[in-house]
Amino acid sequence: MESKRQQKFASLLQQELATVFQRDLPHLFPGLPPGISTVRVAPDLGVARIYLSLLLSNNGEAMLREVRDHGKEIRLALAKRIRQQVRVVPELVFFLDDSASYAAHMDQVLNDLNIPPAPADEDEKKPDNPKRPKLFADDEE
Repeated sequence: MESKRQQKFASLLQQELATVFQRDLPHLFPGLPPGISTVRVAPDLGVARIYLSLLLSNNGEAMLREVRDHGKEIRLALAKRIRQQVRVVPELVFFLDDSASYAAHMDQVLNDLNIPPAPADEDEKKPDNPKRPKLFADDEE
């Protein structure tokens, strides 16, 4: 479980990295820049795991490779933005967030299931006055 400090730092990193991707380094990403779905920070705030959402990108692995190749440039641009707020800029480790594609896959699997409808039996109708359970031996019926 993350502490409040880790959560605040992760939120700051997420906001500032989104700004870096959109404003400071748009030349790295032809088309749309990657979205940042989650940021997890180590307890010592030295390492940040950034999960990128590449929903609109046709080739997510190529985009992730491009982000990893320019990791130092991204970290430098981030450092320029947050230098007044933090002591040390964390090491950035980028991962592909595939939760949206996994959810779409599971939705497709569930839609493909062939579940027959339950039979409508006339014998299973509930009576108007259901019987009360007999709790004690001397209960009347």
